[in-house]
Amino acid sequence: MVERESHMAALHELLQSAMKGRGRVALVSGAVASGKTELLESFTEQAIEESALLLDATGSRAERPLPFGILRKIFDHPSISPQVRSDTIRLLDEASHEAAPHARMRAMPFASWALLQLARERTVVIAIDDVHYADDHSLQFLLYLARRVRQARILIVLTEATRLRQEQLAFHAELLRQPHCTRVQVGMLSPKGTATVLAGHFAPSTASRLAAECHHITGGNPLLLRALLEDCQGAERGEPFGRVAPAETFSQAVRDCLHRGEPEMLTVARGVAVLGDASSTTLLSRVLEIHAESAEQGVQDLCRCAVLDGATFRDATARAAVLAATPAATLSALHLRAAQLLHKDGASAPDVARHLLAAQQDVEPDMVPVLQEAAEYALVDDDTEFALRCLELAHGACRIGATRAEIKAKLVSVVWRDCPAAAEKHLPQLTAELEPGRLPRRYLAMSMSYLAWSGRLDDAVDSIRELQSRTELSRTEQEPGCDEAALEAARRWLAMVSPPLQSVFPDSGISRSTAQGGACGTVGDAHTQAASAIAASLADGRGESAVAEAQRVLQRYRLSDSTLQPLVFALLALLYADRADLALAWCERLLGECSARRAPAWHGLLSAVRAEIALRQGDLPAAAHHARSAMSLISLQSWGVLIALPLSTLIQAETAMGRHDEAMALLEQPVPAALFRTLPGLHYLRARGRSHLATGRYHAALEDFLACGRLMEEWGVDAAELVPWRIDAAEAWLALDEAGQARTLAERQPLRGGTGTNRARGAQLLVLARTADLKRRLYLLKEAVETLESGDDRLQLAAALGELGNGYRALGEFNRARLLVRKAWHVAKACGAEPLCQQLMPGDADGEVTVAGQTDVSREAEALTEAESRVAVLAAHGHTNREIATKLYVTVSTVEQHLTRIYRKLKVKRRRDLPSKLAESSLAGIA
Repeated sequence: MVERESHMAALHELLQSAMKGRGRVALVSGAVASGKTELLESFTEQAIEESALLLDATGSRAERPLPFGILRKIFDHPSISPQVRSDTIRLLDEASHEAAPHARMRAMPFASWALLQLARERTVVIAIDDVHYADDHSLQFLLYLARRVRQARILIVLTEATRLRQEQLAFHAELLRQPHCTRVQVGMLSPKGTATVLAGHFAPSTASRLAAECHHITGGNPLLLRALLEDCQGAERGEPFGRVAPAETFSQAVRDCLHRGEPEMLTVARGVAVLGDASSTTLLSRVLEIHAESAEQGVQDLCRCAVLDGATFRDATARAAVLAATPAATLSALHLRAAQLLHKDGASAPDVARHLLAAQQDVEPDMVPVLQEAAEYALVDDDTEFALRCLELAHGACRIGATRAEIKAKLVSVVWRDCPAAAEKHLPQLTAELEPGRLPRRYLAMSMSYLAWSGRLDDAVDSIRELQSRTELSRTEQEPGCDEAALEAARRWLAMVSPPLQSVFPDSGISRSTAQGGACGTVGDAHTQAASAIAASLADGRGESAVAEAQRVLQRYRLSDSTLQPLVFALLALLYADRADLALAWCERLLGECSARRAPAWHGLLSAVRAEIALRQGDLPAAAHHARSAMSLISLQSWGVLIALPLSTLIQAETAMGRHDEAMALLEQPVPAALFRTLPGLHYLRARGRSHLATGRYHAALEDFLACGRLMEEWGVDAAELVPWRIDAAEAWLALDEAGQARTLAERQPLRGGTGTNRARGAQLLVLARTADLKRRLYLLKEAVETLESGDDRLQLAAALGELGNGYRALGEFNRARLLVRKAWHVAKACGAEPLCQQLMPGDADGEVTVAGQTDVSREAEALTEAESRVAVLAAHGHTNREIATKLYVTVSTVEQHLTRIYRKLKVKRRRDLPSKLAESSLAGIA
């Protein structure tokens, strides 16, 4: 009875007055579940202990139509003699059948006399709970009796709700008009009272900590507070109390509160639960189809019993309890009506869509635009689940036509960003809905890219052919057909992903795209421009054009469902143009954009490109890390033919790091058959060949490299920047002691612009050096080192430095040889290439090799400025000029000027002649 002490005292005082012969009437008022019944029970127990006679009854909504129902319960007590009871019941029965009000009064004098006579012997307490449910006849009797107890030993205690029915207002007013009537108002528990209740169940510190939260959830409603405590204590199973967690007991208590009140209280609670709040009682009444006054009263009742706090439920569990207890048909109708009214009132599309989805019914076609708009808003907020549900409902409501095809394409893109494998089930229907003039231009190439991704290249070709033929027929019949630019974008994209399709689309192949590369960039389609960038990167003499084309795509388009794949291939175009530095900057930027997005497929694909960048820069651990990260983001089945990207990178990285078992295990992963008809499939063939070569399977490696070469020549994509298959095959021939075959292949390697990129040219020179005599070998190796020093591939640079060191050893120049080999070891170690480290310095774990005759360079190094020292250390570690400029935030020209002064002060002529002691310097603070 927390915070009920004053109420008990007031009732006890009234009892003492009645015991002295001064009758009293107490009217206890309070909201539903405020504790009126408990107060009445506690008081009546106390009255019985003080020898009072208790005559009690409880009003019931179901018994309200029964005349004199409360009075009959009062006289059904063993203290009343059987004869008096019988006579009273007989009179009540007769009066019940009388229509005239005065006729019904005939039984009241006798019943009143009987109770007054009973009070002569002992104090009588007449306790009636929920008197607001009493029938009209009983209410009239209570008023009749109340006027006659002032000089009797009778105490009448009635409990009533705060809000009364219209017919009860007269009873209420007349009763309170009596001078001996006292009103007792029972409210909800205060925060302090809530804390007191908690103190009876938990330690003082715990009770103090949780009091505010418990009071917020329950509003001080004793019934809800008790239920909340039961849930929390049950969840903890005797363990120390941790957190407030409303559960099933609390939910049931909420429903009990609603059923105890008037019927409209439950109705209004359902309306508030559906709408989310009751800020607009006008809207609430329209949704519930009741009068606005009834809605307002219902909201007030819910606030009084602390189920609502203002216009909303105090806790989500309460709202969920109301929704769960609402019949499905009723709930669906309420949501549908709410959606229609909100749409008519100009509410936002997401608000309307939530009700349409909750209704779980088919919607009218006029709601399709609303669902589409809501899906767009949801995608901005990365709520892909909500967007997907909106699109599915819209697609089901839409009739056959352009809008339906557009919705299906958008739906596929939303599913794809989360799980490409799940999107495959939608592809047949999407293909079936591709009709001329239906699908918007921006979706056609994207739809074809999904078909290509899943390996359905033939389905994609058939769709394009069908669209093309229908478009030509539409022109003949002077009807709108498919956008020719959209068809061309789709054709070029398919021919780029799968070069064999150039024979199917002869005007859209890589060679055609190259010839019209500049024009392609003006079409305004990301897929077309990305295909042009790839074409330019694989064509002779078009390196600058490829970089410009790729950067145009990256600068022009933001990351989205329709631009993801074009952006990825634009990054690959930069790699094929040997601009790993640019590709890295753009890739990191795109990864940053999607890091906060719920799009695993986006992140996975960009991580795969990031892994390839790291591999081409010689950072093997980073390549393996990013590749594994990419493959963990979406399932292997979801990768489709583009599994070749992360898988081939990971195989090559593991192989170069000497983890041959891991690489062979990766090769056992099944891959789609269509993969070998695609551009990424060439990466996979090369990776498999490199693994065979590293593990002594030279013939298998040679077969993979030559197969790769046959495909590249047949497809017209024979570019070393894509896959240097001749260099790889030459290495296999060298492993088979066929130096002549190796030299022939290496010399036939076509190089862009006559010299090629630094990476391709350096690899070619390195292989050629291995087939030449000593003098020629040194010349080629020096050129290879100089070329690779200007590029990004530090692993190739380490190999070239080691070969050059071995060449000087063969000439007897041991000091120079050891300096170069040691520098090569440091670079290889930084790359994570353990096999190369062992090859350079067998049995040496840290690269610390004593070099006879090595000069002391400390004096010369002291002459370097701080800026020059930083540049010298990075250069000695094998970093390129561009990398040094990036790390030190200076221009490449500044790095070149520093190196010129460094060479002069240290008395060396080239980067590779920098003293190895510099390479031992710590890079902390520089990187």
